[in-house]
Amino acid sequence: MKQLTKSAFFAAALLPIAGMASAEKISIAIGHQSMCTDTYTAGIVVKELGLLEKYLPTDGKYADAEYDVTWADYSSGGPITNQMLANKLNFGVMGDYPLIVNGAKFQETESLRTLYVAGTGYNLKGSGNAIVVPVDSDMYSITDLKGKEVSTPVGSAAWGMLLKAMQDNNIPTSEYVLKNQSPAVGAANIAAGKIDAHSDFCPWSEIMEFRGTGRKIYDGSETGVPYLHGVVVREDFAVEYPEVVEAFIKAVWEAGEWIREDPMEAVSLMEGWTGVEKEVLYLYFSEGGHLTLEPSIKTEWVDALKFNHGVLVKEKAIPPLDFDAWITEDYIKSAYADLGIDYEVDKATVVDPVVANKGLPMEIWHARDGVSTYPSLPEFLTAVAEMQGTGALLNATYVYDVETGLKLFGKTAFWVKAGDDYATFLRKGEAEAFASANDGTLVSFDEAIADFITEG
Repeated sequence: MKQLTKSAFFAAALLPIAGMASAEKISIAIGHQSMCTDTYTAGIVVKELGLLEKYLPTDGKYADAEYDVTWADYSSGGPITNQMLANKLNFGVMGDYPLIVNGAKFQETESLRTLYVAGTGYNLKGSGNAIVVPVDSDMYSITDLKGKEVSTPVGSAAWGMLLKAMQDNNIPTSEYVLKNQSPAVGAANIAAGKIDAHSDFCPWSEIMEFRGTGRKIYDGSETGVPYLHGVVVREDFAVEYPEVVEAFIKAVWEAGEWIREDPMEAVSLMEGWTGVEKEVLYLYFSEGGHLTLEPSIKTEWVDALKFNHGVLVKEKAIPPLDFDAWITEDYIKSAYADLGIDYEVDKATVVDPVVANKGLPMEIWHARDGVSTYPSLPEFLTAVAEMQGTGALLNATYVYDVETGLKLFGKTAFWVKAGDDYATFLRKGEAEAFASANDGTLVSFDEAIADFITEG
C-alpha cells in the first residue's frame, strides 16, 4: 500500500475537522408563555412535541446546518420584547397589545425591526382577558371599580383590555388605582382578598373561577374587539433564515391540528407541561372552547391591532407603528403552500361563537368515565343530580352563555329558571334582564340541580 507522507497524513487527518468547521450552527431562541393558553400552539406544544425540529430545513444551504433550539418561558409578553431587543431571542409569542408594543419599540430604534408573521389562535368576541374580583366581593360591574385598587400585568393583553374597558365606561385613570402585578401575584392577591380586582389574560380568570377564589365582573368580549395572539420574529433573523421562519409556522399549524384531534388527551398532557388544571384548559381547547386555533393573518386581525394601537395612543403609552412594514404574509403563505393547504380559505374563515356554538351539547367531566354530553339543560341537570346522588366525583361541568355563545363552567354561570326552562349567562346583568323579560328568576347552580333530585 502506498505510504502517505507526514504532511499528507496530517492533511488527511484534518479533513473531517475542516468539514465540521464548515457546518453552520444556527441558534433559534424562542420566548413563549406556558401560562397563557393562546400561545400554546407556538410555544409549549411545539416545544414538547418537537414540532419545530420536525420541519427545520436540512437541504440546500441548510444541508450541513446544526440547530440549537432553546425555549425561554415568561409570565407575560413585555419581557419577551425586552429580550428580543437585546438580541437574546429570535422569536416571540405574545398577545395583541404586547405584539403592538413589540413592533412599535423595534421601529423606534434606528435599525432594529420585528415582523409579525403568524397568528396562534383567537376569540372573535374578545373573550380571554377578564377582570376578576374576590369570590365574596359585592362588586358585579366594572363601574364598581371607581376608587378601587386594580392590578394587571402592565404591558400585557389584559392591561390593554383594561384600558379599553375603562375608556368605554368613562373611568379615567385618576378614578382608580392601577397596580402592576404579575398573573401569579394578582391571582394570589385575589384569593387572599388583598386587591379589589385583577385584570388578566387567558387562562388566569378561569383558573381563579375553577379554584373558587375569584369571579368575573368583566369579560373581554364586552370590548367588542377580537382577542388574538401571534408570532413576531426579528427581521434580521428572518431575512437570513426565511426557511426557518416557515418551519416555525408549519409547527404552529400542526400544533393546532394535534389539539383538535383529541382535546382530552391534549389538555391532560398540557396540564403536566404547564401546571394549569386540565379542566380549565378544556374550557379553551375543546369543541366550543374559547380559542380557535388557526395561524392565518386575517384582515380583521390587522384592523383589531390598529384599533388597539389607538387605545394605547390615547394613554400616551406607545410609539407610532407602521403596520404595512411590520405585518408580512410572505412566510405564512410559503409555509401553507409547502403543507398543501389553501391559505386564502383559512384567512377568509372567521369563527363566531354565537353561530359556531349554537346547539352544542352541555358537558359533564366525570372523574372516572370522562366527558359525557347532553343536548338540553334539563337533561344535563338530571345527569348532574344523578351523578351527585351516587357520590361520583365530577371534575367540571360546561354550559354556554346565551348572549355570546361562550363556553362557561356550570358552577360559575348565572342561571335563570323560567317555568320549566333554564338559561345560562356569563354576566349577571344579562341574566337579570332575561329573567325579567321571561317571568323567570335567578337561581344558583345548586338550586337548579336540586329541581332534578328524585327521592328514593
